Amino acid sequence: MRTMLKSKIHRARVTGVHLDYEGSIAIDRELLAEADILPHEQVHILNLNNGQRFTTYAIEGEKGQVDLRGAAARLAQKGDIVIILTYCQLPDEEAHSYEPRVVYVDEQNRIKDKVRQLLSMEVDE
Repeated sequence: MRTMLKSKIHRARVTGVHLDYEGSIAIDRELLAEADILPHEQVHILNLNNGQRFTTYAIEGEKGQVDLRGAAARLAQKGDIVIILTYCQLPDEEAHSYEPRVVYVDEQNRIKDKVRQLLSMEVDE
């Protein structure tokens, strides 16, 4: 079995942080659906502004919302740019041809593009 990237929401903007809440990240329902992330599914957050990497779970949010709640709220500030990832376990034979979902968003967390990212061994120089 291999652990593979299942989905990614690329360069979302944090719209709010709420410390006094049970931990989670509220994400726009449309983004969750396009990235194939279910409510209560584990997500990994990479904060491009401060280098923090942390794990929490997703809940449905309002249009354009990417709000960190609970302890995770201490790891970002409103306006920070984050990458939201999920992973899956696949047998080796499936992993070689697997294509994760990637959702690109703009500054208001609206979908710009969505793709299935093909595996490639090429590296841009």
